[in-house]
Amino acid sequence: SMSNNYKGPTEDFAMVVPVPVVLQEEQVKTLPPGVFDKIDALSAPRLVEYWEKDPCAPDYAERRRLGSAKGGARPSAAPKRKADEDYGVTVEAQFTVGEYTVVILSAKEATGLDQWLRDNKYQIPAGADAALAPYIQEGMKFFVAKVDIEKVKRDAEGTVVLSPLRFDFESPELRLPVRLGLLNANGKQDLIVYTLHPSSRFEVANYPNVFIPTNIEVLDEVRERFGSFYTALFDKTLALSDGKAIVTEYSWQAGKCDPCPVPPLQDSDLFTLGGDVLIGGGRGPAQLAVPGAPGRPPRPMRRRRPSGPFFGSGSSWVLTRLHTRYSKDTLSEDLVFKPAPPVVGGRARWDGTSMENPGEVKRDGQNNFQGRYIIRHYWEGPVACDDPRWDRWGGPGGQGKPGNKASAATGLGSAKRTPIALEKIVRSKLDSHGLPGLPIPGKGKRK
Repeated sequence: SMSNNYKGPTEDFAMVVPVPVVLQEEQVKTLPPGVFDKIDALSAPRLVEYWEKDPCAPDYAERRRLGSAKGGARPSAAPKRKADEDYGVTVEAQFTVGEYTVVILSAKEATGLDQWLRDNKYQIPAGADAALAPYIQEGMKFFVAKVDIEKVKRDAEGTVVLSPLRFDFESPELRLPVRLGLLNANGKQDLIVYTLHPSSRFEVANYPNVFIPTNIEVLDEVRERFGSFYTALFDKTLALSDGKAIVTEYSWQAGKCDPCPVPPLQDSDLFTLGGDVLIGGGRGPAQLAVPGAPGRPPRPMRRRRPSGPFFGSGSSWVLTRLHTRYSKDTLSEDLVFKPAPPVVGGRARWDGTSMENPGEVKRDGQNNFQGRYIIRHYWEGPVACDDPRWDRWGGPGGQGKPGNKASAATGLGSAKRTPIALEKIVRSKLDSHGLPGLPIPGKGKRK
């Protein structure tokens, strides 16, 4: 499934995606516009806020807890086959889905395919033949789409909103073609990849993998510019790997979250994103090889063939979010993905304290990793006891349990960059990023 941002006249839109097989109409679908918005909000970096309790107040909540623990254009006529053959191009399939007019092409050589696309009024950038050539040599096919102007939808500002596309096929590797996207890139561009798998998180096999620093305490002012803060932290993380790394931002069971900016994925979401094909009795062979744990061979997963739709169980599936910001100088190869061991990081205990140190990522038996950033309001009132108990957190004013609401930094794929001095707003010490940390308010009276 893919969602693209496009700026420019709708009639100039053209999408060319290499695919390993000839796709038929039933394998290509448009998705509801908001399907990626939910995944974005669920997996996005989140900001939480805690207030320190009176260090001299009895902790009734802890007592209760311990007590209980004890118990486009219109479609035109298809070109004549003889003309296609003159280019070395074959139209393998053609159909319409949503606002897209789609053709599936195979080609003998890149120059002919480039010229065929231009002569058939596809607006492609200069130099496309050089980018197409490696895919043709591998025997790849090409998913090519135009947009029907009369079918597109526009937002409140009149901007064209293209439907997300989903197409399914079987392949021995999980690979994302990115080289063609560099041809019309105006500077650096963001790429956010989500994977859903019954048991594994994923990382890339052919580029460095890094984790976004998490469980980082920040100053109160970050609340008003959380997105700008995060993009600065992300850019710094990427720069430490010369801009060539893929950053893991999230890896968690899709049906759970803690804290939850939005409700977790439901079985119906899994169905929309391809669960109907994978486990719902879609077309294809009865068995599908599912990658196993690292070091183990793939295990076959038998497709169920119920009489009606089967949505699967999304609660145990793992949602992974990978993010990079790239140019032709930093990302010259397609991304190849592989399953990776489960990790944890960015978690909190029941009382609002962090389970892992700032920036810490650990191997574990399950995936519980997220980008979590914390605003703490330290106790500044009187200390009227001989044995104060610090570092107990609650909601506003220190009352009740720590809130489970979180603000998510969404829309990072198109976020604007603004200068941020991280060393002035990050309270946690983070040696990997050269951040010395900032003092805790009232530290002199805290023991």
